[in-house]
This record gives sequence, C-alpha cells and structure tokens, in this order.
Amino acid sequence: MTDFQKALQVGRPPNIVKLFPNSKALIVSGKIIDRALIAKGRAMTIAANGRNNFVIRGVLQAAQRANACVIIEIARSEGGAKAYCPTNYWNMALQVDAACNELGITVPVAVHADHYGIKKAADLAFAKVEIPTLFEAGVTSIAIDASHMPDDENLLANIALNPFIPAWAGLETEVGEIKGDQGLSTVDDAKFLIQGMNAHGIFADWIALNNGTTHGLESSGQGIQVELTADIHRHLEPYKVSGAQHGTSGNSSERLRAIAAQTNTTKANVATALQMVSWGVEVNDYGNAILDDNGNFIKVKGEGVSEEMWAEMVAYACDKGWKGGNYKSLNLPFEPKLMGQPKAIRQRMVKRVEDFVYSMLVDVFHAQDTANLAIQAILQAGSFDMGAKVARIEDPSEWTEAKIRQRATTLVTDKGPGGNFDD
Repeated sequence: MTDFQKALQVGRPPNIVKLFPNSKALIVSGKIIDRALIAKGRAMTIAANGRNNFVIRGVLQAAQRANACVIIEIARSEGGAKAYCPTNYWNMALQVDAACNELGITVPVAVHADHYGIKKAADLAFAKVEIPTLFEAGVTSIAIDASHMPDDENLLANIALNPFIPAWAGLETEVGEIKGDQGLSTVDDAKFLIQGMNAHGIFADWIALNNGTTHGLESSGQGIQVELTADIHRHLEPYKVSGAQHGTSGNSSERLRAIAAQTNTTKANVATALQMVSWGVEVNDYGNAILDDNGNFIKVKGEGVSEEMWAEMVAYACDKGWKGGNYKSLNLPFEPKLMGQPKAIRQRMVKRVEDFVYSMLVDVFHAQDTANLAIQAILQAGSFDMGAKVARIEDPSEWTEAKIRQRATTLVTDKGPGGNFDD
C-alpha cells in the first residue's frame, strides 16, 4: 500500500468520509496544509478562490504538477447566501471531490470557508445555525472574520462561534479590515486577539492582518508591507500561529517572495487574478489585469473564453454598470454559458489557470513537494486530526468578558476609514 493510499484511509475528516465514502480524493483539514508548509520552511501555498469551475480545475492540475498541497476556498460574499459566484459554501467540496477523482489528483486539498464575515453582534445567532451546515457540506477549514467590529467584539465573536467549529478543522482569524495602507494592523491588536483566544482554549492556525494590501485589483502600488507583517509574526511566535496573506492579486512576485521568505505566512489567498486568467484577460506576471487607454480590460485573442463570449460578457457588464473589480459579478450569470462552450475552449481556460498557478507555486511561493510533507504529517499522526500547535499559555481568569472589554479600551489602534470593505 502506498503512502497516499494509507493517508486516504486515515487522513480524511469524518464529514468528508460521510459525504464521499468511495472517493479517492485526499480532502483534508486546513491544519494539515499549514503543517506541511511549516515543515517546508519559508513557504506558503495558494488558497485559491474558486469563483468558477475552471479555476478549481486549473488550480488542482497545477498543484498535481507541482506536487503541492493547496486550498480551494470561497468567501461569504462570493459564495454565501447572497453569492455572486456559482461556487458556494455548500457545493465547493462537491466540485473539488468530483474534479479530483476525474483528473486523478492525489495531492492533499483543503476546502476553506474564507471570510465568514460577522459585521455586528446580532449576526452571531444566524452564524451559529449556518456554520454547522458548511461542515455538513464538506468544508474542512474556516476563517472567522469579525475584523469589521471593535477589537473586543472581534475577540468575543471568535469565542462565541468556536463551539460550532469542529476541533479538527483548520481555523483562521482576522484582525484589521483589508483597507490598503489605511487602518493597518498593529502588534498590540494582533496579540490581543490571539492571546484572548488562547486563554479560552482556541488555537488559530492562521491570522490575517491588514498589512497594506487590498482585495481585487491593486492599483496603488503600495501593496503588502513585509516588515510590518514580519514584526507582528515575531511577536506572535509563542502562540504558533501562521500568517494568512489576503489580497495577493496585484502584488508583485518580488513582494510575494519576500512574504514567503521573511514571515511566517503559509496561506496566500488569490482570487481576482485567477478569475481574469480563466477568462483570457491580459495580466502581468503576478496576475494584475492590464487595462487599455480607456480603462477597459484587454482580452487576449485565442485564450480563455471565445471572443464572441467575451463580447457578450462585456456587454452584460456594461448594461449593469460594472467596471473593474465589479466584473467579478459576471461569474454567477455566465457559468452555465461558459460550461456550454466547446471542449477546446473550456480546456484552454483551465490550462491558462494551471500554468499561472504552477508558476506561482514553484517560482514564487516555494510550495513544490509539500504534498509529500502533508501526507507524512497524516501518517505520523495516524489521523485526520493534527491537534493544536500550542498549549494554553494565557490565564483564563484574566480574559473574562469584562476584562476583555476593559483591556480593549487600552489599545491604541487606528482602524482607518469606515465603509464597506468586503473582500
């Protein structure tokens, strides 16, 4: 029996085994992916927002080619109850499992519910009902994002929702909304969140920061602040939490290599770039769409969707008043049309994603051959459950709700401008 076959027997979490009892897809907890990248050292892997089926297939093929473990994810805004993408929290695992079996994918893959957004305390009651349904549908990792709220409410939301997340699942938390160079995260607010969670026996695998980037198309040139990220990570080292880098699309390859090499980041979210690549939009080497003199996207002839389909997509977007990053809303209405294109067109869409992601995994993220490390982690544990990377350090009596609220008043942070900063 091969190591892959052994890992398949013990490495799939119970929700995946129940959903796909005869599957040959090694869908695993996000914890396993994190451990593999830590073992590789100074490496991160792609957490690809599978906004359409072509992105999912292309990422999986690139991962197989690079022998890299990866994460397929969708955010609540993209694939929640008000989805603008055909991929959602409840069909993502189905798509990943089907593609893995069809394409012969043998690398470990996590299915991540990204940016499960909590905007106010009143959202918690609904979240307690909805979050279990995500795991019933095959999610193996989740990001609780209450960063839109004040620091004390963010921490308390993470504490309140933790009982609804399986202990074996990957867990991400977030401090600081992604607002570019405004409202940057600090050592103090990051430590406040992680220490408070630790006191309550909650050990996040990843923390996402506002470290200077943006979601969508990056035009400012500001990008990720590597030194800020490294400094925060250094202060969090006793708590063994890895970094999750959001807003990767549009940041230069040089900056992304620095994040991988100089910080404790193991997860790098890529969304907008992959969507554009699949459609055949001209992008630079790190996935930022190139615009013409009128600010319009440039379609590369003979790549991605057909020229006729692209013209229809542009006309639809124009009718809706969508420009720039709002092209993301084309994913939902056009998925059936794209699936109905000739096979050769569909294949070139997938291949373009594959080639782009393969280059990122190997040339930028240093993620190649982490699939073997993930399988080794499963076999060493003899289980789908990696457990926590750290024990409780903080005193729970010092992190009661009253003391959390009092502590929060002493934090000196600049949250930046208000507004809607959804991913």
